[in-house]
Amino acid sequence: MERIILHSDINSFYANVECLYHPEIRDLPVAVGGNPEKRHGIILAKNQKAKEAGVKTGEALWQARGKCPGLVVMPPNYQLYLRFSRLVRKIYNRYSDQVESFGLDEAWLDVTASARIHGSGLAIAEKISRDVQEELGITVSIGVSWNKIFAKFGSDYQKPNAITVITRDNYKKIIWPQEVGDLLYVGPATKKKLIKYGVYTIGQLAETSLDFLVLQFGKIGAVLWRFANGLDDSPVKSFDEHYNGNERILKSIGNSITTPRDLKDLKDVKLIIYMLTESVAMRLRETGCYCLTVAIHVRNKELHSFTRQQKLAKPSNLTREIAEAAIALFEKNYDFSSDIRSMGVRVTDLVPDSTPIQLDLFGNEELRVRQARLDDTVDDLRKRFGNLALRRAVTIGDSMSGLDPKKDHIIHPIGYF
Repeated sequence: MERIILHSDINSFYANVECLYHPEIRDLPVAVGGNPEKRHGIILAKNQKAKEAGVKTGEALWQARGKCPGLVVMPPNYQLYLRFSRLVRKIYNRYSDQVESFGLDEAWLDVTASARIHGSGLAIAEKISRDVQEELGITVSIGVSWNKIFAKFGSDYQKPNAITVITRDNYKKIIWPQEVGDLLYVGPATKKKLIKYGVYTIGQLAETSLDFLVLQFGKIGAVLWRFANGLDDSPVKSFDEHYNGNERILKSIGNSITTPRDLKDLKDVKLIIYMLTESVAMRLRETGCYCLTVAIHVRNKELHSFTRQQKLAKPSNLTREIAEAAIALFEKNYDFSSDIRSMGVRVTDLVPDSTPIQLDLFGNEELRVRQARLDDTVDDLRKRFGNLALRRAVTIGDSMSGLDPKKDHIIHPIGYF
């Protein structure tokens, strides 16, 4: 039996939730954006009226107001959005226990097994759309297909409040004429390189020699060729899948932040890395995991960015070990030719903390044990008295000392692969 995969995307999520709670702005162009005084002055989401006025996600507030002088900008309320995300997920769970989140506002559902109960993929999509709108007052756009990539394309194809069914009979007509950059995981750099080779559309990508793509792009070339040809067979991975029946599988845990001021030297960077790492490591310990890989994301004031990662010598959830690895990655890859605007720390390759660790006969295992006890003590105090109850001495007196990444930022632990 062929799979039935849905991808559901909540329309203008943050902005429409704000309109629910503020009836007086429902008929106005509305955007959710950060606080310019704290350097978070970009558009995070916008409603349909703002979109029609040309407002784009990611642009500066001053640019958006230039296009739309009457734009209403609301500060983000992540706890409210998280609540609605969970409520929408409960609706999804009525129709499938295989639900994979893709951020707060998107999710894939494998409804193959429930089709005999709830009807076809289109019928289930219509029921979900109705339930979300009637019960929560917001809308979703849904793509229906036999694989995750085409289902995702379908949810983007028609908006807002639409359902698009992509089948083996119509995908070449609907998907192949579209720009190659519309395919999931074709980023700006890959798109530019594909265009250089004369690949402008998804159909042209699908018909390009597989050997050529592998030669030019490596493994990702083969992956994108499969995506374009509808050969994606990746499963829908639920957040609630288990190790040995009782432990959650997480793909990664991370925090990123746009800093209140530019980071001008290594001292500034170390301060932020430790702040972010304390949040990430605490989440690791809360979820009962070790990590095997540490990654950093750096964006400078010209908005150029890069990501680097490295394997750890052994699995860890210790704040100091993760922070030191992140700092070493930064020092190896950045020369401060430009000040830094934002940073992120992420850990991947997660394993249960019950995983046996090979002891190093010539290492200082006693130090690691003391560090683990110290981290546990700090975690306990912060849970009781707040995340800012204990702070590192290097942050005292700095304008960034009041940042609380664990409280202020939402983590999305599930990734595609």
